[in-house]
Amino acid sequence: MLSWVVTFLVIALIAGILGFGGIAGASIEIAKIIFFIAIVLFLVSAVVGLARGRSRI
Repeated sequence: MLSWVVTFLVIALIAGILGFGGIAGASIEIAKIIFFIAIVLFLVSAVVGLARGRSRI
């Protein structure tokens, strides 16, 4: 999922350099949304992992 963020950031940089402001802005917004979704999924999985705990033998 984070590779998608990097892809959209590269697209935004290239579009910004070439003067396509609309495409660059849209790519940045998409990258932000995907990044925050990835952070939320990571935090949820961390909390679930802590809640389940480790089995003690």
